[in-house]
Amino acid sequence: MAERLLDVKDLQVHFNTEDGIVHAVDGVSFDLERGKVLGIVGESGSGKSVTAMTLLGLTRDVNTRFQGEVLYKGRDLLKLPETAMQDFRGNEMGMIFQDPMTSLNPVYRIGNQIVEAIRTHEDIDKGRAKRRAVDLLRQVGIPRPDVRVDDYPHQFSGGMRQRAMIAMALSCNPDVLIADEPTTALDVTIQAQIIELIDRLKDDFNSAVILITHDLGVVADVADEIIVMYAGRVVERGAKRQVFYDPQMPYTWGLLGSIPRLDRPKPKRLASITGSPPSLINLPRGCKFRPRCPHAFDKCIEEPDLVNRVEEPGHLDRCWLSVQEKRAVRDRTIRGEEEAA
Repeated sequence: MAERLLDVKDLQVHFNTEDGIVHAVDGVSFDLERGKVLGIVGESGSGKSVTAMTLLGLTRDVNTRFQGEVLYKGRDLLKLPETAMQDFRGNEMGMIFQDPMTSLNPVYRIGNQIVEAIRTHEDIDKGRAKRRAVDLLRQVGIPRPDVRVDDYPHQFSGGMRQRAMIAMALSCNPDVLIADEPTTALDVTIQAQIIELIDRLKDDFNSAVILITHDLGVVADVADEIIVMYAGRVVERGAKRQVFYDPQMPYTWGLLGSIPRLDRPKPKRLASITGSPPSLINLPRGCKFRPRCPHAFDKCIEEPDLVNRVEEPGHLDRCWLSVQEKRAVRDRTIRGEEEAA
């Protein structure tokens, strides 16, 4: 049995603001085993990045309130002091941020930034650290790494900067790698290369990956389990096969319908989800997706629990519709036929 690295239980992250309390993350639970890829999917504002940054202690502030547990190898990260978290970040858990141009310092050479990350956690000299930086750049596919290690971020293309960020995140061989929108602003060819690289490096470094994205297509090939988030909550969770071939939540149908398909006739227009995500300060009553859901009915004024409603164990959703009702309308909704009608 694979080693369980991470166990998140009922995580809640609330921010006190002048306008009210922002319920950024509200009761998120999941676990992660070594060698596995967990995909977290949802629109902007669904709580994906806040969840990830909380694991690393990056949301700590006097106006932030936490509840629940984040157990990493038995230790509750929410209770670790900041000095311990500084040792933890990079060593045990690394993160690839979504915009490498703002994450990399523009006035320092790429190699120096990787060397700094290594020497922060290890007592080695600059020469050895730089040689390791060159090896890391080679592993992530940077051509002529012994030369490019002395380049500045603006001399790298977008895809190469993202590869440099991956090299930095892996510099101390962490057990968990968090990739927060790692393919944002990259063309589809480079996107595929970056996702394939992360999947390969997961095996090379014997680590686990949390892959955060708004696009279900990005996690289609690599994720073992998928969590769909909406308004700070998990609205569907299951194995990749379950979520893609038997989705139970109308919000998931909307995300799937927005992906261009090559195995079907080209539609006049892609299906879309009407409306906008709700304010995390003033959330709607009942099901949080109710104001945007074309299948909402009277019972949706009560919030459903995240439970197993289908025959297969481990496939959870947060919707009052019966399984029979869902399957009757799901495929038409994903193809956008109901909207066209």
